[in-house]
This record gives sequence, C-alpha cells and structure tokens, in this order.
Amino acid sequence: MSLRSEYDDWHQRNFESDPAHEDADTPWYQLIWEQVGVVTGLNVLEIACGRGGFSIELARAGARVTGCDFSFFAARTANTKLGSTTERPAVSFVQGDAQNLPFAGDSFHHVISCETIEHVPDAPRALREMLRACRPGSKLFLTTPNYANFMGLYELYSLVRHPGRKDDQPFDRRQWFPQIRKFVNGAGWRILHTDGTVHQFPLLPDHNPVRRKSLESNRKVRKLLSPLAFTYFMMAQKRDTRCAF
Repeated sequence: MSLRSEYDDWHQRNFESDPAHEDADTPWYQLIWEQVGVVTGLNVLEIACGRGGFSIELARAGARVTGCDFSFFAARTANTKLGSTTERPAVSFVQGDAQNLPFAGDSFHHVISCETIEHVPDAPRALREMLRACRPGSKLFLTTPNYANFMGLYELYSLVRHPGRKDDQPFDRRQWFPQIRKFVNGAGWRILHTDGTVHQFPLLPDHNPVRRKSLESNRKVRKLLSPLAFTYFMMAQKRDTRCAF
C-alpha cells in the first residue's frame, strides 16, 4: 500500500469517527489568524487542508483560496463540505503532494502549512516547493510539533517502554525547533517571526497529557516560552522582494 493510500484510509477513519468535527477551531489556526492580517483579494494556498474548514474560513474573509491535500479522500470530503454551504466562497480543493506541488511558480501571496511537514518524508523539498509556488515577497505561515519539551522526554520514555509502538498517522517525524528553523532557512525562506502554543505535560502513562492554557493566554509569556511549546509557529517571507505584491 502506498503512503497516499494509507493517508486516504487514515482520513476516512477519522471522518467516520466524527463526521461533524470542525477542523478550523484549533490552537495552530488561532496563531495563523493572529498573524495573517487582511487577506481580501489575496491568493492563498493551504497545504494539507484536510476537510477544508480553515480554507473555507479564509475564503469567507475575502481570500481566493486553494486547499491542497495529499489524500484524495480528504480533498473529496472538503469539496463535499463546500458544496453543502449556502454561500459560494472563492475556494477550491485539489489533491497534491507537498513535495511536488501541482501549481505554477509565483502563483500565491501566502502559503499556510499547519501540522504538516512532520508528515512529509522530505520536508526541505516540500518547503522549497512552497517557496517556488509563491510570489516574491509572499509569506509562509507554518506550524509543526516541537519535541524540545516534556512531550519529547515522554517520547523517549515511550520508545524504551514500547519499542514496537506505531504512530496514529502513517508517517510522523519527531523534531525540535532548531531543526524546523534549519529546514525553513535552508529552503530559502527568511524567518520574520516565531511563536508557540500548546503547553502539555504528560503526567501519567496511558493518560492524555495535561494542557496549561494559562501559559498561552498572555502573548508575551507565550512568545518567551515558544521554544518549549508543543506547537511551534513560524512566519517567513520569500527572500526576493523586488516584485513584492
């Protein structure tokens, strides 16, 4: 079975377990909304759009959005969701591989990638593809898990305690924020801003970690603690701004 087929199965299992789930209401998307600013009239690409909830919200805010997902099932589900809306926001959904995006160069003003590059076998290549697809001066809004924290220590414990454990998703890389910065810089992006959210503490084995939202309510405190946050955020820009929009 190919990795794409495995992701089709994964998306289908998750959809069938909770068909009404709204995927636009997550901590990482809240960070995007804080930083993305006015999107009216901009061409925006969301990589790994899933069921399309956030792409649709961006379109409702005035953007012209393309949602792209590796899974055919996810793209089809997003299109079904779009068809059930009473309005007609400017959004379309396609199947595509982040490592080989099916778009011409210089096509988008912004690219958004949330909780994605850790599931891509070649993350630097995917980030270079995002750069290629963007216009000069365009911005990347990226979030990805960071294991430079208690969750990382728990992962090491789990590897020793359960060496044969399988991840929920077909492919999942463990990384920490210096690696993420290296990937982004190495792909040609210029990092403008970093932040982080979701502070979790795995107190007991076989129990969900405890999240301390109080550490995220103050933006200055959240920024200070961002290297230890589980969700790490970066805003970066395509370096050549001679023809910026």
